[in-house]
Amino acid sequence: MSQVTRALSREGPRLTGRAAALLVVVAVLALLALVPARQVLGQRSQIDELERRAAQLGSQNAELRGEISRLNDPAELERLARGCLGMVMPGETALVVPDAPPADC
Repeated sequence: MSQVTRALSREGPRLTGRAAALLVVVAVLALLALVPARQVLGQRSQIDELERRAAQLGSQNAELRGEISRLNDPAELERLARGCLGMVMPGETALVVPDAPPADC
């Protein structure tokens, strides 16, 4: 084995000044990228939660629109007035039954 071969075999990968500086810069950039990445993931979960809540509120709005249209019907208003409030039309006689189950209001 020649001296050149021995010298090359003893030398391992060398860490030069440039390589060390580059390694430090890459490590700092990786650490700086960690915080925004965590914020992005947190915001994605928040967006998913807000989209779920918006869908839930949309279905509630649809139910309330249906109830509004139902309450605008004169026949439904009369049913509620008679059943819940005990109102009668002029000329009718109201009968009160004691211990009667409450009307569905």
